[in-house]
Amino acid sequence: MSGTVTAVSSNGEHTFGKPNRERITLLAGLGVEGDAHAGVTVRHRARVEQDPTQPNLRQVHLMPEEVFAELGAAGFRVAPGELGENITTRGIDLLALPVGTVLRVGGDTLLEVTGLRNPCRQIDDFQDGLLKQVVGRDEAGNIVRRVGIMSVVTKGGVVRPGDVIEVELPEGPHRPLDRV
Repeated sequence: MSGTVTAVSSNGEHTFGKPNRERITLLAGLGVEGDAHAGVTVRHRARVEQDPTQPNLRQVHLMPEEVFAELGAAGFRVAPGELGENITTRGIDLLALPVGTVLRVGGDTLLEVTGLRNPCRQIDDFQDGLLKQVVGRDEAGNIVRRVGIMSVVTKGGVVRPGDVIEVELPEGPHRPLDRV
């Protein structure tokens, strides 16, 4: 299974969106060089308030471009980076990957999938009503989050739009993604 990087984004300040870049550099064990969420321990402000010593399982945020098309059909305009993701992808069902999946980006860079992004109310500040489009419930009543996945960098490198992403599923029983 493989896909493509369609955009890369980063921001050194804690803002909702992240501007697109020509490339980003991923640092092993830290995240995106110069990004506000890079670090060994958690950098998300709400999580820092709870416990600043938590490991940072949210070093790199990936978002499937396909969700933008679905949101567009519902009347919302969302472009790469606007939901705070670092890497926008095409061709991989990111939300269906199990915990521990390894994403090989551009041949050398390795990301390990840790879980789902937990969307916050800031999404409605960005576009009113958008939160209800990206968080819902399935037929069984389970919460479904559609704002991407989180990962940690296990091998650093440079990532650019157009890079190929190869998916390496973990061995053993697959654990479904949960919010991190």
